[in-house]
Amino acid sequence: MTHSGTEHRTNPLKRIHERMFLEYRKGQMGYATIAIIGQSCLGSAAAMVLLMGTLDTAVQMTLLFFVTIFCMAFNGAVLAQLKPLATFNLLIMSVVFNTLVILFHII
Repeated sequence: MTHSGTEHRTNPLKRIHERMFLEYRKGQMGYATIAIIGQSCLGSAAAMVLLMGTLDTAVQMTLLFFVTIFCMAFNGAVLAQLKPLATFNLLIMSVVFNTLVILFHII
């Protein structure tokens, strides 16, 4: 309940994000280490699927550029010791983008 007496409703995705972020922040050093390994493997799988695909070369290289940038952005954020929220959001963006690239090329 808020001060006005109305019930405050939040987006379910936002609640999940907040819960996951709180867990990430509690064990940031361990989770960041594991996440670097996991998202780098996912990024390399996305790059492999992209390069094996039959897309136009310009589109293929553009997508490969973004796969590489998202992976490097998270890795750089961890190495630069940016705020936990920034590194967590970069991790989410990298994982989602790379997963979408893989799924669209498998289908």
